[in-house]
Amino acid sequence: MGGLKLRRLASTFLSPSPGPASPGSAADAHHAVSRATAHHPSTAPPSAHHMDALLAFGRGSRLSAASLAAALVDRLHAAASGHGDAAVALKCLVALRVLLARGAFILRDQLLAALVRHPASGRNPLALSSFPLGRSSFTAASWVRFFARLLELLLLLPDASASADDAEYLTALPNPHLIAELAAFVSVADAVRQAPPPPSSAGPQPNALIWEAVRLADDDRVAAERNIAARVQEMGERLDTLSLADAVELVCVLRRVEEGAASAPAPEWRKWAGLDEGVVCAARSLRERAEDVVLRRTVEERRLVRRDAGGSASARVHLPIRAAAGDGAFRRFGSTRWAGTVSALRRP
Repeated sequence: MGGLKLRRLASTFLSPSPGPASPGSAADAHHAVSRATAHHPSTAPPSAHHMDALLAFGRGSRLSAASLAAALVDRLHAAASGHGDAAVALKCLVALRVLLARGAFILRDQLLAALVRHPASGRNPLALSSFPLGRSSFTAASWVRFFARLLELLLLLPDASASADDAEYLTALPNPHLIAELAAFVSVADAVRQAPPPPSSAGPQPNALIWEAVRLADDDRVAAERNIAARVQEMGERLDTLSLADAVELVCVLRRVEEGAASAPAPEWRKWAGLDEGVVCAARSLRERAEDVVLRRTVEERRLVRRDAGGSASARVHLPIRAAAGDGAFRRFGSTRWAGTVSALRRP
């Protein structure tokens, strides 16, 4: 009897502990997503415990991360079908936003692959601009539409590892790429300014789910504002190196920054979504300088065109025109590609 007890005790200490089961199967992923995005309570965001369970799928294999991404997209699609379930859909979007920000690289990679528009079928899981407003709460459904559009724009941003304060990263970018990144962050700031009104927080039971979405949207606005400021500063240092096309594009983007000022006319509840006045002032100053570059580059281009006695194919067009007497003659037409832009810049 004593030997049997001793063998049992030894097997207890020597056998490996099973430990917590690592998530990975499709069934595990669907179960975790269902618990994190349950309809009841409809006004509560996904709990920290449930979010930790979702984040754990990024610490396993690529297959486990892909299974979670597929489960979230399926859950979102089901919530947007039929009459729509705004609470579940918004919980899915909030969970996606948190996972994209905090998840491991392998999980973020699989989420990006699952959320982008499919090239063959054209299916876009975030195309929720027509989310039904019937049976669900109008406020919650409005925030589903808004948050899905915001997530679409966040997916177009450069890698989050490229910090706004990373001077080496910004310096290495060519002018067109830097302007394109500036435009992408301005689009995020513009989208946040279109946020629907949040519910009142004075009631006995405020809608914590929507207020969590407001908090996340404000985080995105602050991040976009910081990145806009860094890129405006970098563009100011290389303004004289811009081509005419890049200078025109930069002017258009900077005007959008000016329109996003917090002091711009907007409902009182939307004042939080405006850009900082310091960022707007820096963009306005850079826009005025960029307009001077546009005018200067236009004058330079016209001078080059006049010097081209032969008239290159890109600057001159020769067309055979019949004169009244019937003889053929050639007429030369100058390029007016930037005439509209220059005249617009000259107007006060």
